[in-house]
Amino acid sequence: MINKQVKNAQEAIAGIESGMTIMLGGFGLCGIPENTINALVQSDIKDLICISNNAGVDDFGLGLLLQKRQIKKMISSYVGENAEFERQMLSGELEVELTPQGTLAEKCRAAQAGIPAFYTPAGYGTEVAEGKEIKEFSGKPYILEHAYQADFSIVKAWKGDHAGNLIFKGSARNFNFPMAGAAKITIAEVEELVEPGELHPNEIHIPGIMVQRIFLGEKFEKRIEQRTTRKREL
Repeated sequence: MINKQVKNAQEAIAGIESGMTIMLGGFGLCGIPENTINALVQSDIKDLICISNNAGVDDFGLGLLLQKRQIKKMISSYVGENAEFERQMLSGELEVELTPQGTLAEKCRAAQAGIPAFYTPAGYGTEVAEGKEIKEFSGKPYILEHAYQADFSIVKAWKGDHAGNLIFKGSARNFNFPMAGAAKITIAEVEELVEPGELHPNEIHIPGIMVQRIFLGEKFEKRIEQRTTRKREL
């Protein structure tokens, strides 16, 4: 019987070293692998290159790694909710590579599928295209983008089994889906861990062959980034 379960987040991050490139799933604060991030915060690992749609907020998610200066470079799409990120970027303490959101997702998916590069029109004529190969197709210019090369991919799923099969729930599917299997080693933290065979085959989003380590998360805060309410009408 295949069993990829590890005891906890601390055991899951074994082998992650300073200077490595890691992918982290999630969109905003939805579906982020918070247990694994907390384990990294508690470690002495630094100079990380992090690929993530965003950089968390000041006191949660990747924002905690930024507070401890454990991230050397962020490759992201949206970073507008983190004041510490802004401070480090403007002061030159943090390298930042902003990438169109669709391109970021496709660079992950390409790595997952074993595709080395692809052409996209997104970013042509902007700073995104600087230094990149441009080619025309049907008279329209496209940028050559290379798939990401990451050492570890860290994702969060709703359910998983000991063989590494994963099911995502709702919006938490986001970047977790294309990042699973897109690095040399994929770590999955799950809210519920079951025995192989308990997950219906037609409901599995990511097969276990794309996951090397899986563990049951202890708790999930599931924060809301911005809460907007209105006064109740009487």
